[in-house]
Formats: sequence, structure tokens, C-alpha cells
Amino acid sequence: MRFKRFNQILNILTSSTLGVFLGHSIYIYRDYQTRPDLYDMQSAPWYTSILMYGISALTVLAVCFLLKAIIYKKSKDWQNK
Repeated sequence: MRFKRFNQILNILTSSTLGVFLGHSIYIYRDYQTRPDLYDMQSAPWYTSILMYGISALTVLAVCFLLKAIIYKKSKDWQNK
């Protein structure tokens, strides 16, 4: 039962991470399309923050999927006992 609850929490965390990444990416792209001169003043490319969010999101997703794999293995062991 506790594995099921923890799995639900990981599903929510995974969905939220993807949603925040997509929302941020769309916002930055639309802002760049609207005001490209603002981004031309920066030394970094306009998509740098999207890349940083992407790396953070991939890290969180990797941890979530690793924990989900561990939960799946533990729940299989739990059912076999």
C-alpha cells in the first residue's frame, strides 16, 4: 500500500516537472518572438534558460524513474513473499 502511494507521488512529480519545463519553454520562445532585441543584448543565446531547465528536468526525471524502478522491484518481491 505504501508503494502505491509513493508511486502516485512520483507520478505527480514527473508530470509537474514536464509541465513546468514545457510552460517555461513556450513562454521563453514566445517572449523571444515578441522582443528579439531584448535577447540580442545578452551575451548568451536566447535559449540558454531553456537548456538549463531541460538539464534540471532531465535530472529530476531520471531520479523519479530510478525510484519507480526500485519501487516496482520491491513491490514484486513483496508480492512473492
